[in-house]
Amino acid sequence: MPAAADHNLFRQLGLKHPLIVAPMAGGPSSVDLVAAASAAGALGAMGGAYSNAAAIEAFADQVRQRTDRPFSINLFIPHSIPEVAADRLQRAVAATARYREELELPSPQLAAPYEEDFDAQFEAVLRVKPACFSFVFGLLPIDHIREAKKAGISLIGTATTLEEARALEDSGVDAIVLQGFEAGGHRGIFDAGAADPEIGMRDLLAQCVGTIRVPLIAAGGIMTPSDIRAALQAGAQVVQMGTAFLACTEAGTSAPYRKKLVETSERRTRTTRAFSGRFARGIENRFMDEMDGKPDAILAFPAQNKFTRDIRAASTAKGLPDFLSLWSGTGRGELWQGSAAELIGRLFAE
Repeated sequence: MPAAADHNLFRQLGLKHPLIVAPMAGGPSSVDLVAAASAAGALGAMGGAYSNAAAIEAFADQVRQRTDRPFSINLFIPHSIPEVAADRLQRAVAATARYREELELPSPQLAAPYEEDFDAQFEAVLRVKPACFSFVFGLLPIDHIREAKKAGISLIGTATTLEEARALEDSGVDAIVLQGFEAGGHRGIFDAGAADPEIGMRDLLAQCVGTIRVPLIAAGGIMTPSDIRAALQAGAQVVQMGTAFLACTEAGTSAPYRKKLVETSERRTRTTRAFSGRFARGIENRFMDEMDGKPDAILAFPAQNKFTRDIRAASTAKGLPDFLSLWSGTGRGELWQGSAAELIGRLFAE
């Protein structure tokens, strides 16, 4: 079991503030947002899951052109899935046909692979050598852990239960994100087909403090200075915030996504498999509402993610939020629309 001295990890990184600006793959975690967060004394994080090796290296180069501060790269741990059965694909095509017709899209063509080559992505991370490498959906293989340690890269896993946190600690990670049920975006559950444990951040933190000895990072529903103070007082060493930064000027959040986020302070969210095949929390919209009633027409992750990509891209291009994955946590309040540095300053003004 790692020694208590590991709690110095974030001081060793030289962070001014105990904050990670969450990795938000698919656009929001732009080069500008990652660099701005790190330059302001937090840890910026690239959501690299949908990027190939060359794109990961190019992204890191651009961040380093903007700041010499540490940053993190995040990837999805891959899981083998069977080939999509023809009848299942037919159901999915039929269930989404009217959306593609509305968006003037051709019939979909779906073929493996459904995701980027993880080993190639990881090799790019090793070449880039970010301060931290974080991951979701499981455990990093032991040989990958050895290579990261050899490169001097700190490892951050993601847990939604105490059992997952224990497994991560035993595997040799340097810190663990405790992702509460309130968090926006993909749930970090190890088993893609499992029921969601639905454990809130505060409860999960209470279960892990005193049991897990590596630094704990609280994530889920954190929006305000008082939220941050409560998480730190409850035993987290650091907080991770994503939703709060989605409307910042540097965020790569698309126009219809951004408009939906800021039009009300009472965002109605829930978890769904509709967009990717994995549970993820987002703002309720038409696609989510209608597809959640057709579970047999939703493919397994990551096939569903690839299958709906054309729908989401066309929805963005037409300025429509109806068919977008509007990932958002449960935190309430108006979203900051100024710079990330200004928001970080406001969060830690005291």
